[in-house]
Amino acid sequence: MSPRQRMINLMYIVLTAMLALNVSSDVLNGFTQVHDGLHRTNLNMAAKNEIQFQYLEDLYEKNPVKVGPWLEKGSILRQQSLNLLNTIDSLKLAIAKQADGPNGDPTNLINLDDLEAASVTMLNPATRSGRNLKQQVDQYTITVSELLTDSLKREAILNMLSTDIKPATNSDGAPLTWEEKMFDNMPAVAALTLLSKLQNDIRQAEGEALANIITNVDITDIRVNELNAFVIPVSSMVMRGGKYSAEIVLAALDTTQRPSVFVNGSRLNNGHYEFTASSVGTHTYNGYIEVPRGDGSIDRRNFSSTYTVMEPMATISPTMMNVLYMGIDNPISISVPGVPMSAIQANMTNGSLTRNGDTWIARPAQIGAEAVISVNATVDGRSQQVGSMTFRVRKLPDPTAYIALKDGHYKGAPKRISKAALMEADKLGAALDDDILNVSYSVVSFSTVFFDQMGNAIPENSDGASFSARQKEQFRRLKPGATFFISNVKAKGPDGVTREISPMQVSLN
Repeated sequence: MSPRQRMINLMYIVLTAMLALNVSSDVLNGFTQVHDGLHRTNLNMAAKNEIQFQYLEDLYEKNPVKVGPWLEKGSILRQQSLNLLNTIDSLKLAIAKQADGPNGDPTNLINLDDLEAASVTMLNPATRSGRNLKQQVDQYTITVSELLTDSLKREAILNMLSTDIKPATNSDGAPLTWEEKMFDNMPAVAALTLLSKLQNDIRQAEGEALANIITNVDITDIRVNELNAFVIPVSSMVMRGGKYSAEIVLAALDTTQRPSVFVNGSRLNNGHYEFTASSVGTHTYNGYIEVPRGDGSIDRRNFSSTYTVMEPMATISPTMMNVLYMGIDNPISISVPGVPMSAIQANMTNGSLTRNGDTWIARPAQIGAEAVISVNATVDGRSQQVGSMTFRVRKLPDPTAYIALKDGHYKGAPKRISKAALMEADKLGAALDDDILNVSYSVVSFSTVFFDQMGNAIPENSDGASFSARQKEQFRRLKPGATFFISNVKAKGPDGVTREISPMQVSLN
């Protein structure tokens, strides 16, 4: 924080303490002087920030590709700053008009000691101007903090723009809010001074963020102070019978002079090295790069690289579980290291296997029988089997019944449901949702069992998923804390099997 800003903050603290003792004309005049000083400071900081943003735009004109992302961040920051500053200006004008009438001017306030103008403007429950301002400041603080990489500066800005207050209560004993602490029973000139200080903090935060953005424009540039040889293989893993391919380059290469690349004593064509892998295991090759210096001498850089040759193999894994389920699409992930997805083929016994983008969908045909997925890969124009996996086929687990609500599902006790929510519900649903499978079922029929005051059970049946008129009538008669049961629930899944699932207990609030 600059010495000037520290001085302003110290003056604000002193004047606030004096205000707590007595709102004298000297104190009010002191607030006026501080407010005028803050106004001049805000103009200076606004001009400084304008220069920084203009510099960022000049950098963009010279290098749009490099500076474009940073200019976009700076533009977003600048627009949010302008919106927040305009909001504060409108609030200052509203306070001035409340204190001095329709012609009120925040830069020339007449009724300095008006204790109602700030409260009426900022604490109005209809407009909620104070609360809305706090929310805007909090959101702006998040935006600025994300643009600051220096932890110390970020912490300082967070503290400067913080709307957190120490626990306090008003005269009624209720917790005191930020807007109440800032504007309740505050003289109009003091409220304008506080808002001007907030604008000053926003300008300072904007300036720090813009400076950091400008610094970051060049922070990712690479500075080269030495030359090194690098081997860039297409893949260091090669299947037997496949080809090894690599690019051998010199870092910080001068494009006007191509280096000479040698591997095992033989010169390569344009630095491209390729051969057919024949034996399994890890292998090493060595070489060197020669590049002419400016004085005509040759600079030689040695390099070494290794590669691994492995037997053909495939990786097959079920996305959901290690089994396949009847009646639904089972996502399967199939990959072969070093082989693109377009060169992989797969088939399945006891069902069908179809490709869906980079994944596969398996649909088994018979429960209890095993399903085998086999994978082939095309390498160098030749198709070869690279692996297989056996899966067990099972039927879908039983679902869980629930009452369909407008804002979610109610699955029964021990949770409780309000009578209003129960009356709004139209039907019963069933689904399998265990964080692995997510399958919906259709409810075919169910029964509700109510109990009268004598403890006698009153069953009501429903053909289908919807509650019957008699069941809705029973809902209407239920008293708070009542309990009833939903049983004999029959649901049909995507596999076509209708099953009776567990009952549920319904408890009202």
